[in-house]
Amino acid sequence: MPVCLPLLPEFRIFGAVANTLNNKQSVDMKIRTLLFAVLMSATLQLQAQADGRYVEVTGTSEIEIVPDKIHYLIEIREYFKEEFDGKSKPEDYRTKVPLEEIEQGLRRVLAEAGVPQNAVRTQEIGDYWRQQGRDFLVSKKFDITLTDFNQIDEIIKRIDTRGVNTMRIGELENKDILVYHRQGKIEALKAAQRKAAYLVEALGKKLGDVMRIVEENDGMSPLAQSNVLSSDASSFDSFRTIRKRYSMLVRFEIVD
Repeated sequence: MPVCLPLLPEFRIFGAVANTLNNKQSVDMKIRTLLFAVLMSATLQLQAQADGRYVEVTGTSEIEIVPDKIHYLIEIREYFKEEFDGKSKPEDYRTKVPLEEIEQGLRRVLAEAGVPQNAVRTQEIGDYWRQQGRDFLVSKKFDITLTDFNQIDEIIKRIDTRGVNTMRIGELENKDILVYHRQGKIEALKAAQRKAAYLVEALGKKLGDVMRIVEENDGMSPLAQSNVLSSDASSFDSFRTIRKRYSMLVRFEIVD
């Protein structure tokens, strides 16, 4: 028959010590947790006191700028006369119009439209493989600096499009563009102030000092406006101005 022996004194002491240690660790853990919570609370209170009461809004503005310099890009390319007779098949193409002849016609048209020769810059010359087994067709690109969109209209009216591969508006410039940028940003700030004012006034409060200003990137295109490929003057109507949009994120203090 098994015999139950009483716990020896040293085992009782060890058990009591272990329980005491466990209780102490639990108390220490609670103290550390409480201290952490107090510190977090203090940090949040300090942050709230530092930031104060504020309203943050975004103001935007848009401006349209009439360019004083227009880069008009034209690419000419050799072609076969038979392409345009309405009856020949590609295998019957024989009479190639050389690039020199097409360029002479282009420069004559530019002169008639009031474009000086020094405003015409050669951008690129390349070869174009028309069809396997046939000659290369040479192409040439020009960057033409204009001062008036009416010049584009005159060019389109006169040009022989058979030798033209593409025509498009490239970069639009204005010598006072930095002044317009400044004006657009100021208007965006004023719009933010007006918006913040009526929001705060609806709550019976007033605007205080400006606490923060962030200039936001609206992602709009810079000066380059068009990649239209057309010989129709009306196709360029929506690209005759430089359109810019400005956005400002502003934080204002709220006061009683």
